[in-house]
Amino acid sequence: MVDESLLSILLQNPDEFMSGEEMSRRLSISRTAVWKQINKLRGLGYEFEAVPNKGYRILVKPDSLDQLTLKNALKTKIMGADIEIVKTTVSTQEEARKRAEQGAAEGTLIIAEEQTGGKGRLGRKWFSPQGKGIYMSLILRPQQSLKFTSQLTLLTGVAVCRAIRRTTGLNAGLKWPNDILFNKRKICGILLESVVEDEFVRYCIAGIGISVNVDAYDYPEELRDIATSLKIESGSTVDRTVLIAAVMEEFETLYTLYQQEGFQPISLLWEALSISNQQEVIVNTHQGLREGIAIGLDPSGALLVDMGMGEIMPIISGDVKLK
Repeated sequence: MVDESLLSILLQNPDEFMSGEEMSRRLSISRTAVWKQINKLRGLGYEFEAVPNKGYRILVKPDSLDQLTLKNALKTKIMGADIEIVKTTVSTQEEARKRAEQGAAEGTLIIAEEQTGGKGRLGRKWFSPQGKGIYMSLILRPQQSLKFTSQLTLLTGVAVCRAIRRTTGLNAGLKWPNDILFNKRKICGILLESVVEDEFVRYCIAGIGISVNVDAYDYPEELRDIATSLKIESGSTVDRTVLIAAVMEEFETLYTLYQQEGFQPISLLWEALSISNQQEVIVNTHQGLREGIAIGLDPSGALLVDMGMGEIMPIISGDVKLK
């Protein structure tokens, strides 16, 4: 097993050489033990530049996610304080639900390299190829009534959209209630599920699926016109660890703001990132398909759609498509 302290030293000083002597001194191990640990890291996919009298520095990190690298990247106090990474699972939502029932703390994050049955809204399946996306579920324990939990879906969307913009430069936008799009094609989906007791939330699970380094040929034919990835749109591979850390940082900031000031500031941020504001939309209602113009959010988080003739319809659930 690799000594996590040794890897931590190297990751904390990514642009600097660290001598074997210095690592030996810090860790109270022999120079031979340092050399053996470096070789174990090479076996895990790390590549090093080794220079006599200077030491080692990391040139290439493995593409797979690992807890230590992610924890070193995080600058949060609560979100991601406890992280579990699994190679493959049916759904991170189900994994997180098990942990929540066992008493896992708020901020616990479950991440998978692959999902075989990733879930989206309305029972849809989320495309989750191995090692090419971010598939994660975050356990939340908000002290609030069930009727307000839809606001957390919008808050999560704002956090992810801001993180994508910050790390990639892509002007991704929000489509109510839970999609992030670029050029009208889907990059990210969000699923918030709640467990309730006496009308109050015991816990929520915020599921986030981001198509990060998926190539065009990875998508099945039926998704190629409606889905895209950060790699396809930016033209370069995106560091998943950096993006996960950015999402957790944005989420913690917004979640704290939400707890202190309520939904209004989140609503304003959501509307600023919305790609549907003042756009024609098609709404699937109980009365069938109707067309209108999306004009913003009401205080609950419902989408307000101007149907004409003075009718403003709040959309609480269902599908909304850009025309």
